[in-house]
This record gives sequence, structure tokens and C-alpha cells, in this order.
Amino acid sequence: MYELTGVTKQYRRGQERVDALAGVDLTVREGDRLVIQGPTGGGKSTLLQMLGGLDRPTAGSVLLDGTDLATVSERRLTDLRSRLIGFVFQSFNLIPTLTAQENVETALVPLGVRTAERRRRAAEALDSVGLGERAGHLPSELSGGQQQRVAIARALVKQPKVLLADEPTGNLDESMRDEIVDLLEGLWKEHGLTFVMVTHDSAVARRAPRLATLRKGRITLKENHRAAEAV
Repeated sequence: MYELTGVTKQYRRGQERVDALAGVDLTVREGDRLVIQGPTGGGKSTLLQMLGGLDRPTAGSVLLDGTDLATVSERRLTDLRSRLIGFVFQSFNLIPTLTAQENVETALVPLGVRTAERRRRAAEALDSVGLGERAGHLPSELSGGQQQRVAIARALVKQPKVLLADEPTGNLDESMRDEIVDLLEGLWKEHGLTFVMVTHDSAVARRAPRLATLRKGRITLKENHRAAEAV
């Protein structure tokens, strides 16, 4: 699925050079569930952006099913993101003037899906996250946990191969955190997704079969056999 080799990302902060990623090598197999953890500024979100084609490395390659996201054309990159990758973010990123149904439908517009089919698939996606009855509500009429469920439905409605989540429980309390993680894990199994999540929460990280720790742009991988046996 993913093969990262020597991935480096450098930024300039005034006269200082910052190495957000420093030669990361990483393999993510199809169907993996990988959690990325580490201190603030360690490179977690930068790595997720590389996997999602939202940014390109300064050096190295990011192969997704054999296509190098580091060198492919912008048009091709946009197409790959639209078809293959679903994103979930900490801040939900819902459009406040659109209903839950309409927010989910937005993921299908770039794919050219016809209106009736968009509506059907969006309704099914909302049902799958337990929000079928709230389809007509605006984000402001939903709780934080419900808004994140809408965001998850939007990520999955296009039937991606990869789900990338950046601190998806960061704005939620502990009980709602557990509900969202349970939901994500259930959807990962049900849809056979490749699932990569960034989190600062050790309780969430302990549930993952594979754990990557990023510190100062360098990665360490660990297999969590107890979590893997529970899958």
C-alpha cells in the first residue's frame, strides 16, 4: 500500500532550518491499522500530510500503490486524493451552512457522482455512523461527537482504500473519545481499510496493532501484539 523511503521535510523559520521529517522509512501494508504518536512538533501531522498527498517531501519517495506522491503531477495527485483517501481532522472541517447530509455529499462532487446517487450514498454513510435521523441538521445543531461522526461519514462515502485521521478525538471528552475510536475501529474492519491515525492520547495508541513514534522527525516502529490479537 505505502512505501516511504528517506522521506525528509525541511522548513525555514527565519534563518533556522527545521527538519520536520528526517529520513523516514516506513511500510504500511494494505489493511494495516497504524497509530502515530509523539511530542508536539515531532513530525506526526507532517507525516500524515505526506501520506495524504497534502504536502510533498523535500527529499525521498512516498509510494501509494506504486505511484510516487512526491513526483506525480498536481492533477494526478488531486485525483488520487479524491478517489483513494479519506480524511478526518480534529476540527471536523464541516461547512456550517450545509446540513449533515449536504456536508457528506460534498465528498462525491469531485467524483462526478450524479445527484440522486450522491443523496443515496450520503444517507447510507450517515446511517453507518448512527446519524441517519440527523441528516437535516446543521453542524451547529449537533454535538461535537455527532459532528465528528458526520466528518467520518464524509470521509468514507467515497469508498476510499485509505483512511487518515489527524487527532480525531482531540476535541472530545473521554467518553465520546472512546465512542469515536470504537466507531473508527469497527469501520476499519467492516470496510477493510488501511487506517493511519495521529494521536497524542496514549489510551488510544495502546489499542493499535502497530505504533509509530516520531521524535525530532525520526521514526521508531513497534508491534503491539496484544492489540493485534484482539482484532
